[in-house]
Amino acid sequence: MYLRLGDRERRYDAVALEADVSAGPCRLERRGWTREVGTQGLWRLEYRFLVTRRRRVRQEPILDPRCPDTVDTEWGTKSEWRRSDYREPDWLTAPTVAGRTRPLDLPTAYRIPMKTRLWAPAGLRAADPAPLLVCHDGDHYERYAAITQWAGAHIAAGVLPPFRLLLADAHRRNSWYSASPVYARSFTKALDELETRYAVRGWVAVMGASLGGLAALHAGVRDERVGVVFSQSGSFFDPWISQEDNGFRDFDRIADEVRELKRMRPPRRLEVGLSCGMRESNFDLNESLERMMADHGWRTVFTGFPDLHNYTAWRDNLDPVLPSLLRRAWGM
Repeated sequence: MYLRLGDRERRYDAVALEADVSAGPCRLERRGWTREVGTQGLWRLEYRFLVTRRRRVRQEPILDPRCPDTVDTEWGTKSEWRRSDYREPDWLTAPTVAGRTRPLDLPTAYRIPMKTRLWAPAGLRAADPAPLLVCHDGDHYERYAAITQWAGAHIAAGVLPPFRLLLADAHRRNSWYSASPVYARSFTKALDELETRYAVRGWVAVMGASLGGLAALHAGVRDERVGVVFSQSGSFFDPWISQEDNGFRDFDRIADEVRELKRMRPPRRLEVGLSCGMRESNFDLNESLERMMADHGWRTVFTGFPDLHNYTAWRDNLDPVLPSLLRRAWGM
């Protein structure tokens, strides 16, 4: 596929493509700028052009005027190429139960509390026992992946029982979510406090993406109340493979955690789901970790999806794995 930006008036000195695949400088042709993009194994691509206007130095991001679809991301609005057979999940427009969200500061092992918001179906009182799903990077999951719509739609359809959804966020994400033992203690401390305010029934489930997926697994295996971990595109670094990530400050700590997970026996009955985009650079890392855990007796499932490292991809791939894990753990 070729992406083109018209420039007959020669307004730009340079144009580059910003995307998770095929990024780089565009070629100047008679009518504008062109970049070839490899879309094999993808059903979507989020991108922008980075233009350098004449007699200027700074690059300016602009959308593709030829592309009718856009998507809101944590990095701003981007153009969105969609394969002809791509479909958004049905639950995005499905009937949903009414719900309400309230802010909740929970104690941690750090000097500052964990900022969270607790979503629950309307009518579910604090004293009513209900399952709990903890979502790392909860604000982004709600804003860009419609996680509360997902929860309400699955409850309304009878796929899942009424449950509470804790939207958790980190004050210092890179530090807290990078296999930090202090964060693991903070997770347990926050969960202790939550259970004094709300009646939690059955196994706790915990999820996240990227570093949040790593944090979900790291904290989840260390808290005996957790029965489900769902990690999307987890940042499971390996010093022999993750060359592009080895400049990350806590790379060694993450690599040590991955080595430990590959050796560890399951501490209890624990349902673990890992998923990753098939064109992501960390696909092999996620797949190999799941395979090693399964060889050591873990109850695991791994799925690859035709997308990349972004919240729309994680939204589109919540089903069917996450509901299946929750139904097994919550006795449905």
